[in-house]
Amino acid sequence: MEYRRMGRSGLQLSVLSFGSWVTFHKQISDNSADELMGIAYDNGINFFDNAEGYALGESEKMMGRVLKAKKWDRTSYTLSSKVFFGWRGADNKPNQTGLSRKHLVEACHEALGRLQTDYLDLYFCHRPDTQVPIEEVVWTMHNLIQQGKILYWGTSQWSGAEIMEAHRVAQQYNLIGPTVEQPQYNMFERFKVEQDYLPVYQNVGLGTTIWSPLAAGFLTGKYNNGIPEDSRLAIEGFGWLKDRWIQDTKLEKVKKLTQLANELGVSLASLAIAWTIKNPHVTTAILGATKKEQLFENLKALESLQLLSWEVMDKIETILQNKPVLDLA
Repeated sequence: MEYRRMGRSGLQLSVLSFGSWVTFHKQISDNSADELMGIAYDNGINFFDNAEGYALGESEKMMGRVLKAKKWDRTSYTLSSKVFFGWRGADNKPNQTGLSRKHLVEACHEALGRLQTDYLDLYFCHRPDTQVPIEEVVWTMHNLIQQGKILYWGTSQWSGAEIMEAHRVAQQYNLIGPTVEQPQYNMFERFKVEQDYLPVYQNVGLGTTIWSPLAAGFLTGKYNNGIPEDSRLAIEGFGWLKDRWIQDTKLEKVKKLTQLANELGVSLASLAIAWTIKNPHVTTAILGATKKEQLFENLKALESLQLLSWEVMDKIETILQNKPVLDLA
């Protein structure tokens, strides 16, 4: 396993990590979660990702049960939660969602309870909240760090400008600013990581814990001939994922990428994940799996990474034709 510093922080994360979005509670049981997290940990993964909104809190409860049973040394892994959406679903009342000081603090306490831990290594603001002053968010996250409830705080799906504004406030009041962002990044979703965050990397540093490196499984090639019944695109409530990825032009590109992967002697999944971690601005790519075979295949991305010469990268760009172009106007 390779380990990378999270931006300019001192924290080291495994370049491949394991997340629970969609899969925990919705697709797999405690036994499967225990097996998959065990495989991940045994292969050097030291970051496990979660959020209050995943399966309305049930995902964190499941991960908490597994971690309690595993009895791993708490210093040997890092654990995250994310706050914004709440976990009560349609029953959410005012202050039970968003980034108010009240919800940030209460959601942190709830996440600690569900995950059965004394502190979170990473705590993400799951979305920006235009209704809350950024000063309130930065002060609250700083205070949670001072109280020992979280060690680092970050953002998820924020723009580069929003992250820099948080840093401006942190500098103004001598507070701890965000050190990490969790954006989507894959062969078809590139703008934020490759262009929007460039000033952030340069000016203040930024770690990234990217999600959906396989574009919801689209970049495994398993949707080339339809949607399997046991896939996440077939789950009720995730139709938006299907609408986003199952498009003819993208399918044609995936078929060409599949052919290239075959020529290299690797799976498309391992090639696609390797492509994301080839980017030095990526700290870690979060893997999601429902079967151990999937996880083992995804872990081969470390081997596929060695095959990504500039020539192969050029072939991939020729297929994708979607590299963000810096606007110099």
